[in-house]
Amino acid sequence: MSDAFLIEPDALEARLGTENLRVLDCSWAIPEAGRNPRTDFEAAHIPGAQFFDLDRASDPDSPHPNMMPSGAHFGTYVGALGIDAGCQIVLYDDSYVSARVWWMFRSFGHDRVRILNGGWKRWKAEGRPIAQGAPETPEPAFFPIRNQPRGIAGWEEIRDALEQGAQVVDARSPDRFSGTMDSGYPGVAGGHMPGAVNLPWQVMLPQSGDFTFLPPADAEAAFRAAGIDPSQPVLSTCGSGVTAAILVFQLARLGRAARLYDGSWHEWGQRDDLPRISEGVS
Repeated sequence: MSDAFLIEPDALEARLGTENLRVLDCSWAIPEAGRNPRTDFEAAHIPGAQFFDLDRASDPDSPHPNMMPSGAHFGTYVGALGIDAGCQIVLYDDSYVSARVWWMFRSFGHDRVRILNGGWKRWKAEGRPIAQGAPETPEPAFFPIRNQPRGIAGWEEIRDALEQGAQVVDARSPDRFSGTMDSGYPGVAGGHMPGAVNLPWQVMLPQSGDFTFLPPADAEAAFRAAGIDPSQPVLSTCGSGVTAAILVFQLARLGRAARLYDGSWHEWGQRDDLPRISEGVS
């Protein structure tokens, strides 16, 4: 069932071609994956979709990947996709990135954005319409930035919050969290922040079946099982601020606002002045 956060494939298919609807393919891959998401997009995508390049939409000057850009940078990039304040946006991808893009739009004050439940994998599995080739270049639009980015936490806030016993939840895999596997980033130590708890993003967005988000009641149960009380403030982190947004998204569906540590472990693990716990790889 579609709601303010998710749209089901049948509902999206019925609306394709509607004025002011903008569908964005947010598929993204780490360099080590050896594939080009834009090339994949041109090979097959939802009809009418544009490609949203997370790398180009992020801060070009940060030493950390996927960092939130300035409002001017984001507004210019999004406006070039033909998106203005009146657009209804639907996001999809082939893995775990849509929630990050959802968070970016919401952080800059645009709330008319939803995620396709089940993403590209479900859309294909259900035999829904597919287009090929590069899309037409959209007419540029003015995308207003209504506020400074909301819901972002820096390393100082995370450090202070942990010292005060705040709830910090890490969306990485258990082996990355524990430090028994390397961080995945050159020069970045393994492990986790003292006091953080682990809740892998795949719990909230299972990578099997129909690839749909966990329903709110089940999501709340998963948070509580991990030791997180959703009714209290939550800070979310991961490797580079992407999958942490999945936890923020699920908390929003529960009516709870959470803050995301944008630099995440990529920043924390490089700093010798911040504490960390590791059970294996240093």
